[in-house]
Amino acid sequence: MKINKIVKKGLWAVAITGVLFFAILIFHIITAKPAVYESPNLQVSRIDFKENIDPAYAKKICADLRSIKGLTSDSIIVKRNVVVYFHNNKITNSKKVYDELMSKGNYDAQRYILPAGLANKEICPVDQNSYSYKLSKKINQFFN
Repeated sequence: MKINKIVKKGLWAVAITGVLFFAILIFHIITAKPAVYESPNLQVSRIDFKENIDPAYAKKICADLRSIKGLTSDSIIVKRNVVVYFHNNKITNSKKVYDELMSKGNYDAQRYILPAGLANKEICPVDQNSYSYKLSKKINQFFN
């Protein structure tokens, strides 16, 4: 008899705890605000220089680029005769950056413009029609 009472009390405690956790989960799902993702605003651009860039010249180019508003200062890559940089496309664009860089120094360079065939090509490596992509998107939307 005594064991039955202890088992019943234990089952009631587990059931009440389960109901409380379920209620908290439902409350969280109902009251949680969905995540708002800002549209992508970081863009990569490139400037091709006619001559090879030595380390001193690279420092000058980087300093001039860092002084341009809208560039992420830590994302400037200089290799041989190419400079790749990231910029906020809500603040500036590659043409403005190129024009401002050319006004800061006597550079022999040209702005790289993507060929028309590549300009509209999607770069996301994930197949957005796949089952796993759709499932993960639904799960993400459910919890956010």
